Amino acid sequence: MKNGFVILISATAALGGLLFGFDTAIISGTIPYIQTYFKMDALALGWAVGSGLVGCALGSVIAGYLAENYGRRLSLMACALLFAISGIGVALSHTLFSFILFRIIGGVGVGAAAMVSPMYIAEIAPPSQRGRLVALYQLAIVTGILLAYFTNYGLNETGDNNWRWMFGSQFIPSMLFLIMLIFVPESPRWLVGKERIKESIAVLQKITPPLLVQQEYEDIKRSFLSQERVTITHLFEKKYSKVIVAGILLAVFQQVTGINAILYYAPIIFNQTGIGNNDSLVYTIIIGLVNVVSTFIAIGLVDKVGRKRFLLIGSLLMGTSLLIVAICFYLKFYQYYIILFAVLAYVASFGCTLGAVTWVYLSEIFPNRIRALALSLSTFALWAADFIVSYSFPIMTMHMSTSVTLGIYALFCVIAFVYMVTNIPETKGKSLEEIETLFL
Repeated sequence: MKNGFVILISATAALGGLLFGFDTAIISGTIPYIQTYFKMDALALGWAVGSGLVGCALGSVIAGYLAENYGRRLSLMACALLFAISGIGVALSHTLFSFILFRIIGGVGVGAAAMVSPMYIAEIAPPSQRGRLVALYQLAIVTGILLAYFTNYGLNETGDNNWRWMFGSQFIPSMLFLIMLIFVPESPRWLVGKERIKESIAVLQKITPPLLVQQEYEDIKRSFLSQERVTITHLFEKKYSKVIVAGILLAVFQQVTGINAILYYAPIIFNQTGIGNNDSLVYTIIIGLVNVVSTFIAIGLVDKVGRKRFLLIGSLLMGTSLLIVAICFYLKFYQYYIILFAVLAYVASFGCTLGAVTWVYLSEIFPNRIRALALSLSTFALWAADFIVSYSFPIMTMHMSTSVTLGIYALFCVIAFVYMVTNIPETKGKSLEEIETLFL
């Protein structure tokens, strides 16, 4: 019964990833239409697509403060409201300024949820299941992406205002997330940190076997007592340097290896091979399906295979797949669906490795006392890297070609592999309190 309750509240919190995924993918189907409507060149297009990520970066910054002072649950509720407001606002926009403003507002909600959702799950999940439960967050992301792809395809033929309906549709998952959060308890670790002892024990009794409740409470309490209270400036102290650097670099590697360039601009990439817009949208749906299926591999195996091995395998497979696509574009060889298959291999590799496992790793490596602020810093780095990639992609492809751009992403896969071999310790099967000792 307790295990089922933990899975249920983890799945609910993971729906924050649905907002992330939906926001990531819905823009891809609207690009040809908003580019025409707002008369955008490559620079303006990069800004229109990337503006939401500026909001995401801002959201990740304030999320640490919100999660630490008002709790994980209320923070996620605020995220759902911001995303709902954004969907309606973008759908009703008639100027590029208002379009970008509401994209940024939605980005704040998405960026905050991207930090708080996996952190909450990590804090309520038992060590033996934490990997797969946090991986539910990535499953929600890819489900949101697939849902957005289907929405784009379904609304593509609805006339001149099709892009407005595409953006407006995000109001529905936002409200679903908000309603479900009403029934979710607060994180027991946050409650202990706020000295709300009775409430924390009440939650632990719902998620922990009866004989382990007191021991779990004592371990959590000890982890807070053993360290001084930390502010953002303390994150840069020497004792935290190794874990902070690892968190930031892993977050950056998830993005600079190119995933969101592929997801945001997939229709444009496929259009360059000579196929039409409708067929491009069908291809993106196939990408979304592969993304979902591959995430189930991570959920099933991450607690058995381990985090580090998954990350290393993923870096190699992603780099190889990108290199194949880059060579095909360089040679202008678009036959036999080779580009489609290579892109699918890349997305599948990402989905079951860097996609899911990065969130698992980031959610568990930071000490209890600094988790909110450190995760906030790491997700800020992630969104900043995402913005740079998404903003620069149309500019890089225009000035350097698609093949060179994808080749650069492949090179980052190699750099990520080398770093992770030497600097990323395994965390499989360890409690959050045990993991603290790996870096400190």
